[in-house]
Amino acid sequence: MPEKDANKVYCSGGLFCPEEVKAMAGIARALEGAGYSTYLPHRDGVEAFVLNAVNNPLANLVVFRPMTRFLSKATFALDIFQILECDYFVFNMNGSVPDEGGVVETGVAFAAGKPVVIYRNDTRSRSGPGGSATLMGASGTFEAIDRVDDIPAALAGIEERMRALGENPYDSECAPPYVSEVARFGRKVDRVLRMASSLKPKYIMSA
Repeated sequence: MPEKDANKVYCSGGLFCPEEVKAMAGIARALEGAGYSTYLPHRDGVEAFVLNAVNNPLANLVVFRPMTRFLSKATFALDIFQILECDYFVFNMNGSVPDEGGVVETGVAFAAGKPVVIYRNDTRSRSGPGGSATLMGASGTFEAIDRVDDIPAALAGIEERMRALGENPYDSECAPPYVSEVARFGRKVDRVLRMASSLKPKYIMSA
């Protein structure tokens, strides 16, 4: 099994238009330029398989529903596994409403004790300029970073404060039973993806 990437950052955010995908790629580049490795769901996960088929009428046929349900379970499990295995987490909160999947992932990362940075340079929000206190509190600073180039330094600062509190033992092997079960399935999905990496399609929104 491949060794775990050092200083790995899970990058979360909306991926439903080319502009959002471009923004996520920019965040990953800034982190990689600072020495981190990154996990982008549309690049490294099963999202390319799933999201490419969203607008395909065949995907909604009854005969394909079991497959669609299985892919949804695989997507969720892989994301949970990767969040628990990562060292850090960044959420791109841009949009009038934060991406709902990203909000769930941010909660998982916070509960797992990962250093969390929330990025937003978009002032549209139904929650006001400060955003939701519940969501913003996941970073521990109650503030969003508004420049992509500042994300690595913000991550390092949060990590330093958290390290002073002691070592975090939480990962995919040390979690509540149901979470561990989901993460184990996610690990299997990850292994299959690694073996079949050459077959993975390019996410259509990356074009």
